[in-house]
Amino acid sequence: MSLPVLVIGNKNYSSWSLRPWLLLRHFGVAFDEVRLLLDTPGFADGVRHHSPTGKVPALHDGGVHVWDSLAICEYANERWLDGRGWPQDRESRALARAAAAEMHSGFVALRTQLPMNSRRTPDAYRWDAAAQRDIDRVQDLWRQLREAHGGDGDFLCGGFGIVDAMYAPVAIRFEGYGVEVDATAGAYMQALFALPAMREWRAAAAAETESVAATDALRVPL
Repeated sequence: MSLPVLVIGNKNYSSWSLRPWLLLRHFGVAFDEVRLLLDTPGFADGVRHHSPTGKVPALHDGGVHVWDSLAICEYANERWLDGRGWPQDRESRALARAAAAEMHSGFVALRTQLPMNSRRTPDAYRWDAAAQRDIDRVQDLWRQLREAHGGDGDFLCGGFGIVDAMYAPVAIRFEGYGVEVDATAGAYMQALFALPAMREWRAAAAAETESVAATDALRVPL
């Protein structure tokens, strides 16, 4: 029986691809990977064979075709994780879903002004007040979830789950752009970075040679 196929973009730049990839890899779900290079002439031709939206990621599991990061995570939770992607407690699960949905649909200024770039190191580049409000809201949300539902675990609701996969690219952004974070956010980011699956993704991102010029240009020369 063939493995499911996850279609992703460059590991250095594709935040939406990281989310389901990290969830699947963390929970040991075997899958084949197809990587399409963002911001290249061949991307549009390649992605139309995999995704009706013309975007990555997309998942093919036999005759089932799922696109969109959060939808793929939900499918994986039902198909392979036996519900482990969300907290077992109803209240924790509800808040985790709300936080994941907020990431999925919001934080436009943060995502626009601090785009995913795993290889990036901090410099003097800075963002506007709208992006800072998003940054502050993310940290407030992380603190709320950790204090109320983190328990003895290292992640937002204890053990790693879908809500953490949704915020994993934000941790990379905060690190790469030198965002000032509080102690709760800093500890949470380190827990994410310590995950073997996250280390695997970032090592692969560091080894990529492709460049997305508009993203790499967001840097102040030293």
